[in-house]
Amino acid sequence: MTQRAGVLGAGLTRRGTGYAAGMDFEPAIPYENTFDALYGLQVVDLTPERVVAVVQVRDAVKQPMGLVHGGVYASIAESIASMATAQGVIPEGNTAQGLSNQTSFLRPIFEGKIHATAIRRHKGRTTWVWEVEITDDAGRLCALVRMTIAVRPLPQPA
Repeated sequence: MTQRAGVLGAGLTRRGTGYAAGMDFEPAIPYENTFDALYGLQVVDLTPERVVAVVQVRDAVKQPMGLVHGGVYASIAESIASMATAQGVIPEGNTAQGLSNQTSFLRPIFEGKIHATAIRRHKGRTTWVWEVEITDDAGRLCALVRMTIAVRPLPQPA
């Protein structure tokens, strides 16, 4: 299937710019112009079943008390679950977008890298469900996220 530029809900691009290789379509927005680039998302591995990503901790992703802002964890989870779902559904003429994000914060991260691993738990016709573990450099669990991603038909050109 031929993909149309500018129609992807996940804003995916290719290795070397922040996202993993394996995407066979053009992004709607180049990585360097996305929110993911703003907070520094780097995808290490991406399949329709599992995603691994990291974000370097720096002051720009911290809240005033010096720890990583909770919204960063939620953003990482939504981005990587959306990307992986998109990789699986775009070849079928669909797109992916976040539907529900439930993030539980367990321990703060102050420095180093934020590590995220998403595992697909459900692959349905209209939704995919992911569990995302956020850990620190020591491998300690810092947040758990349950992401539900909506699967919808790609918009048709006008």
